Amino acid sequence: MLDQNDIDAKKDALIRSARRCFDLRLQTNAGGNLSVRLSSAEAIVIKPSGVGFNECTRDNLQIVHLDGQVEPSPFKPSKDLDFHLGLYQIRPDIRAIVHCHSPWATGYASAGLEIPCLTVQTIEKIGRMPLIPLSPNGGPQTEVEISPVFRDPKVVAAVLANHGTIGVGTTLTEAQYLAEIIEETAQIAFVRDTLLSAHGRTAADLPAYGTAKDAKAAMPR
Repeated sequence: MLDQNDIDAKKDALIRSARRCFDLRLQTNAGGNLSVRLSSAEAIVIKPSGVGFNECTRDNLQIVHLDGQVEPSPFKPSKDLDFHLGLYQIRPDIRAIVHCHSPWATGYASAGLEIPCLTVQTIEKIGRMPLIPLSPNGGPQTEVEISPVFRDPKVVAAVLANHGTIGVGTTLTEAQYLAEIIEETAQIAFVRDTLLSAHGRTAADLPAYGTAKDAKAAMPR
């Protein structure tokens, strides 16, 4: 049974995350999408198609059951609904998803380049951001291409070729932070590669550990 207090709380959390994405320019226009699992039912709150991140309200967000049933709504379901449902079905630890078309990260994805985890933060928080190619017919990625990558419980972020990024977490805030780290790291990588090229270099050292504790633990005793 759907609990209205739970629905309202999750909708408000999604609205906050969506507006933060918009303010940070991780997503403009009506692209991308966000979703979060309800605590009271096997269902999610998700942004519908055609609604911008900055225009999300309690009245236009949709409730969709994990079996695909959409609660009555005047809005069209997101084109990416199936991949959201797929991730929730294969990963019980995933409680929220933030999918953005952030420009720096999508630029890397459009060049067919995996964004390197080149800062201590990305190594600690993400580890690796797999690059998921377009579907075999050249269309956008679906649950068929995305779900197998996220079956690995260590994967918490990915980049979709010519499409955008995905961050997942136990809360919308956690997923949101990953979306921000992906975009930040893409900017850093571009600056690094530009500077290396300008100085006639082809490589730079990368950190092996994300925290001082991990580095210390790896030292020979």
